[in-house]
Amino acid sequence: MTLRILHYADVENAYDDASGIGRLAGLIKELRDEETIICGSGDNTGPGVLSVVTKGRQALDFFEAVDPDAETFGNHDFDHGPEHLLKLVDESPQPWVCANAFRNGDRFAGTQGAVPWTIIEAGNTRVGIIGVAHPETVGINPYAGDVEFTDPVPAVEEGISTLSGRGVDRLIVLSHLGDDTDLARAVDADVILGGHDHDRLVDCVAGTLVCRPGGNGRFVLEVSFEGEAPTATHHSVADGPPDTEVATALRNRAEAAGLMDVVGTAETPVVCDMMASKRGESRLGNLVTDAFRTTADADIAVFAAGGFRRRPPFEGTVTAFDLVGVMPFDRELVSLRVDGETLCDVFRQLALAHFDDAPHWFFGHVSGASIVWDDVANELRSAHVNGGPIESTKQYDIATTEFLVENDTLFPAFRPDDVVEAYGLVYEVLVEYVRTVGLNPRLEGRIQRPTLDPETVPDRDWPFSPE
Repeated sequence: MTLRILHYADVENAYDDASGIGRLAGLIKELRDEETIICGSGDNTGPGVLSVVTKGRQALDFFEAVDPDAETFGNHDFDHGPEHLLKLVDESPQPWVCANAFRNGDRFAGTQGAVPWTIIEAGNTRVGIIGVAHPETVGINPYAGDVEFTDPVPAVEEGISTLSGRGVDRLIVLSHLGDDTDLARAVDADVILGGHDHDRLVDCVAGTLVCRPGGNGRFVLEVSFEGEAPTATHHSVADGPPDTEVATALRNRAEAAGLMDVVGTAETPVVCDMMASKRGESRLGNLVTDAFRTTADADIAVFAAGGFRRRPPFEGTVTAFDLVGVMPFDRELVSLRVDGETLCDVFRQLALAHFDDAPHWFFGHVSGASIVWDDVANELRSAHVNGGPIESTKQYDIATTEFLVENDTLFPAFRPDDVVEAYGLVYEVLVEYVRTVGLNPRLEGRIQRPTLDPETVPDRDWPFSPE
């Protein structure tokens, strides 16, 4: 028999499709044999609706079904903070392998069994596996907190040196770096199994096979060592046999969390595409900011451009699952008290004018105010709160997300010291608002952009935009 590796990575939101994860598990089970190694390259616990409500524990249903041999850390595995990830590591059936993650000077999750590298026996073959996470994980995901990620190249080099001295036949790297070109040129491994980048890949770099399965659980990557050099093949999960136990377990988690409860009815479809998220006023943006402002009893609510996840439109009966899907964020709604001068700065920052590389048409969302923005001059022409002019010394209460206060790049005007009160998780706020008020948001001219040239704005965002 021939050594084979079955590889998955960046499963992410696929957990929100129970039948799809069932097929992913079923396909892996169908393809494996006694000389097959199963492994993952990170971002296999989140993000997604089920991930945010279970703190990533929905991944355990998949892990327990396929019983992987090794897993490394991706940036989204830290979405709920290091402590929740430590619990997942402790409860997962597979060893977690990462050579470049440390906390307080010790190997991250070492107490829970994580190791920098490991040896797996597959038939008569001894396979050494080294894992590395992205060195900028904390910058990508601030929820990684105080975990330190070092340069992956020397970490892999040390692993290869150690494993080579232990008589391994093959050397495999599990990487969540995205682009593995530099790593492949720097180290002498047989295969680098990548993640982070969601595009499928099969390449040979400096004699090393570099490959990725692609994102969202759509493909399983098979690496075969039959022949002189390893080869890689992608298998479509859509063709996989369903594992009904996994699918049922995920559906049960959704039911237990109340996600399948119908909370409202959309008589007119509410589009949840890129335009609704990023162009400024939209029915979706008005719905969310109205929920924020009402819950916090604030003067104004604001939300960032791009703050929503794109999903199919809300139409007909809408469940809690549907609503959480556009905002699956594990952060709280907060209110801040600021003066009128600061409030005008907040309105200017809705335009992302301070970002040099943001598309010119990006704009955030607002409730309780009306804004006129000049896209040619890149300036705020006017702004009113509840129909009246803004007074520079008057105090105003703004409702927004905890993340936008902690992140000092999107709204630099926000300061943590300005926070007055917290009101619960943002997705719970949205669900309760729709349950109480209903689902009939309207466009009201809250954000007017008289100089924006519509010809310079894309008009469709496949697949969730109307034709």
